[in-house]
Amino acid sequence: MTVQAVILAAGMGTRLARPHPKSLTQLDDGRTIMTQQVENLRAAFGEELRLTIVVGYKLEQILEHVPDASFVYNEAFDQTNTSKSLLKALRNSADGGVLWMNGDVVFDPAILDFLRSHIEADRSFVSVDTSSVSDEEVKYTVDGDGYVAQLSKTVPAALGEAVGINFVSSHDKRKLIERLFEVDDQDYFERAMEKTIEADGSKYLPADIGQYYAVEVDFAADLVRANEELTNASIAVR
Repeated sequence: MTVQAVILAAGMGTRLARPHPKSLTQLDDGRTIMTQQVENLRAAFGEELRLTIVVGYKLEQILEHVPDASFVYNEAFDQTNTSKSLLKALRNSADGGVLWMNGDVVFDPAILDFLRSHIEADRSFVSVDTSSVSDEEVKYTVDGDGYVAQLSKTVPAALGEAVGINFVSSHDKRKLIERLFEVDDQDYFERAMEKTIEADGSKYLPADIGQYYAVEVDFAADLVRANEELTNASIAVR
């Protein structure tokens, strides 16, 4: 079974204030955020993996960093948000579901093994962490059947945070593409997902990965926390 995976790495990452794409930020273990993501994906899916990276800001650096991936160019990277980068990636994808992640997520490789059953079942999901609810992060609520109902940074009475690793099934993908096209250029992809839930009846399972670590690196403090998680995981392995 081919697993289509997308890394969204077109943005400028201005909040972290680095002279290179945020995904190329070096971690304490010597890898970059992107190298860590690619290694995790390849370890989980091996030859089944079909990897696409959406590039924009200083794209040459990423192309040189991961030369054996496929690339999609968001030429409006300085004028659009993740909704339009994901739109380009999904339009470029083959038949079947697509796993995607923000290019700034440092995460436990065990998460992909945990999510594999949903991917193999072609079941749309949003990876969430119910142990933390931060104002800066995308949050969620569920409907009466336990599927995601709301998904944004302004959700009241949120149950947890989305961690930036998601999957759209083959039967939900067409509608998500349509909604990604409709939403504003500055919208995050979560707004399009909300619209498919509201208007199209799409069902996204909240997959709770709280037993593992996953840190979206937006600020310097996030990078410190990500490095602490990597250090703790390394010690645990020993």
